[in-house]
Amino acid sequence: MSLRRFAMRRVGMIVALGALLGMLGGAVTASPALADGRGGGWQVIPLPPTTTVDPVVCGFEIQGTLLAGKEFVKALKAADGSMVSLITGAVKASLTNPANGKTITVNLSGPFKEIDFPDGSVTILGKGHQFTTLTPADQARFGLPGFFVAAGALTTVGDPDGNITSLSLDGHVLVDVCAALR
Repeated sequence: MSLRRFAMRRVGMIVALGALLGMLGGAVTASPALADGRGGGWQVIPLPPTTTVDPVVCGFEIQGTLLAGKEFVKALKAADGSMVSLITGAVKASLTNPANGKTITVNLSGPFKEIDFPDGSVTILGKGHQFTTLTPADQARFGLPGFFVAAGALTTVGDPDGNITSLSLDGHVLVDVCAALR
């Protein structure tokens, strides 16, 4: 999967689960986050109550239901022309395999930073509790599960063509979602 698609899927999952539909560019409609006193350029990310994860990730469909979600995004432009999106807040979701009824609850609160460079390359920096989905080829390449929740620093880098060039986890996998729901 290309990094651009990976980034959209990842941030999209943040949005819909507190995590799942798409945030890059205009995919997220943000509203002012002044009601809770956040202000300072932060905007609320509206979180849909449910979503579905592509069966390619685990070999079966996963349904996500938002249990608690209050995510915020702040977009900044760096001197070199890079666009930096800061994402923070609280997100918890239940994930269900509808074929067998197994369900788990996960914390996906982040925070995250996404940097879109002028040359088209992308870096995604996650900390805390976060999730990632990988295609079978990237699972083999990076030695990580197809859909997992991790704790610690997770860095994903992609080239201008949208290919994932590196992925590193300085932490540990908390939940292999595919295995837990199989």
